[in-house]
Amino acid sequence: MNADASIIRAFAPTGKLRASINLGNPILANRESGGSRPVGISVDLASELAKRLGVELELVVFDTARKSVEAITEERADIGFFAVDPVRGAEIAFTAPYILIEGRYLVRNESPVTLNEQVDVVSNRIAVGQGTAYDLFLTREIKAASLVRTASSQVVVQTFLDEGLEVAAGVKQVLEMEAAKYPGLRLLDEAFMIIRQAMGVPKSRGSDAARFLAAFVEDMKAGGFVAQAMTRHGVAGGSVAPPA
Repeated sequence: MNADASIIRAFAPTGKLRASINLGNPILANRESGGSRPVGISVDLASELAKRLGVELELVVFDTARKSVEAITEERADIGFFAVDPVRGAEIAFTAPYILIEGRYLVRNESPVTLNEQVDVVSNRIAVGQGTAYDLFLTREIKAASLVRTASSQVVVQTFLDEGLEVAAGVKQVLEMEAAKYPGLRLLDEAFMIIRQAMGVPKSRGSDAARFLAAFVEDMKAGGFVAQAMTRHGVAGGSVAPPA
């Protein structure tokens, strides 16, 4: 993949590649153990893209997906790592996904809810992280139940417990980690959505930049970079997305 001068300018108009990193999804990025430096699959991909463009990388770090998306749409960052969603797609050019993860429901052990289709009833209130991919999805799909939006995905389970809600929704691995802290909680067996994690660039940067980024992601999947990053960072429960 050769990046000509126009592509480099499109991705790095400030001279640096500013990558929007969301720490709200630990599947993609986390703080380094014992330190403050972000590490994870998204950081590795950003580093490799900067290397191929021949520019310095600057990480722009956020604690929620919503803030990370806003950094791209407001062009305070040049690339980002998000779940594909049509609302976000209005201003962001997405690649095909590089990793697939599950959105799941969590309930108390004594809950009568055992199947996904039992969630969407008037008596149920569902805790969701505001602006997350599963919030956007459930906003479209849920017809009878109520959504209770939390400040971030990290506090979904705590809000679910504190407010006595009936259901919590989130990324499977995050819910599993939270459920391990509290007795009496269980995940439903099936995913309510498959979250397609992709890279994105502001549409204002042009179609050539979008095509370059799409080709980069396909190369990262096909060459084993994504799979190796998942192993390196101990990511379990996700899978490398198939070729576009």
